[in-house]
Amino acid sequence: MNIKHIHPEKKISKLLRAIDQPARLKILLAIGRGEACVCHLVALLSMRQAYISQHLMALRKASVLASRRDGRYVFYRLSDPRLLDLIETAGIIANVEHEALQTLVHSELPPHCECPSCEVSPVIDPSLAST
Repeated sequence: MNIKHIHPEKKISKLLRAIDQPARLKILLAIGRGEACVCHLVALLSMRQAYISQHLMALRKASVLASRRDGRYVFYRLSDPRLLDLIETAGIIANVEHEALQTLVHSELPPHCECPSCEVSPVIDPSLAST
């Protein structure tokens, strides 16, 4: 089905359904404006690898996430960083305090990770490097 021919309300509904689960929101917040591999998400979120991979697949299928491969590692990033703004706005509407939402945003990489990103940078989200 060509997505250009879907009604606007259906496009919006499809996006919201793709991110409607708490685990998926945590994954998106953990990735932030940078990128993360599955090993980072497992360590940061304390969820099983298979569970995270299942959600990553659904988010990729819904075009919420994009990915790139570096050797045996796959790195995920938001297909559109404005998704974080959407999540933050939803938090405001739901009366979630800004600080509570920010505690879900992870900036530090987990220790003992051997992926290429850990060898290069000490944080997932480069914009948080100065914090």
